[in-house]
Amino acid sequence: MLAAAISFAPLQLAPATLAGILYAVRAHRLGQSGRPVPGWRQASFFSGLVLIVLALTTLGDLAGDSFAWHMTEHLLIGDFGTLLLVLGLTGPVLAPVLRIRWLAPLRALGHPGIALPLWAIDLYLWHLPVLHQAAVRHADVHALQHMLFITCGIAMWMPLFGPLPTPQWFGNLARLVYIVIVRLLGAVLGNVLVFDSAVLYPVYGEPVSDQSAAGAIMMVESSLLTLGLFCWLFLKAMREAEERQELIELAAARGVPVTDERVARAVAAGRGDDLRRRIEAGGLTATVPAGTTPPWES
Repeated sequence: MLAAAISFAPLQLAPATLAGILYAVRAHRLGQSGRPVPGWRQASFFSGLVLIVLALTTLGDLAGDSFAWHMTEHLLIGDFGTLLLVLGLTGPVLAPVLRIRWLAPLRALGHPGIALPLWAIDLYLWHLPVLHQAAVRHADVHALQHMLFITCGIAMWMPLFGPLPTPQWFGNLARLVYIVIVRLLGAVLGNVLVFDSAVLYPVYGEPVSDQSAAGAIMMVESSLLTLGLFCWLFLKAMREAEERQELIELAAARGVPVTDERVARAVAAGRGDDLRRRIEAGGLTATVPAGTTPPWES
């Protein structure tokens, strides 16, 4: 049985355990310093860790014998698990990590032009028959595959939901295009798996129907996730439009000069409440940088 060759290794638990401990310690310290991490973010982060560990432990053996189960495992850890992890992050949580000199380049993951290619390259490379079958046959390669799926999955979600700075041009329309590109890249691979009559991964020893099932699972998951993201983006745009209008009207009522552009930047950066407090105080002394969203340290 191939399952024996790729059965879950305790080594794969180590990163999740370490991440959970470090996150808990950081959240505790932030709480003591008066900058608590919201409870829903903590719940999201730990739920992501639990989902990833459960997927690896419960589907590990099945993934060795069936491409469909293997695809399910990877979608759970690479899409849903990483989404929950990113939702659990804040600037103060990441600050100690990004202060480490050799980890500072990770700030670039907030840029969609960097995060998206990394995710796409990783996705397609691991579905090349030679690499995918190597992961099935060798536990160490399989662990590397999981690590990269999780890492690049986090990178893919970071421009949409993460606390790292994003370019000024990455507004709601750009986010919509980003989501469409991500889902199209997944759909192309899913279609290849569904409609290719040749068995691409004979290592499973299964008929082409198993491969088609894996592709179908990928396409259904992609469609549902895309629908959810579109709903989120629509609600986000509506909320931001309402917040912008409220701030403009508040500034006019208080006689505080503020440009529509500044209000739009503050709202897009998640700083609407800060701007509201400054307007209510009767003055504006701080600015939101024109080129990026506010610093990740804030």
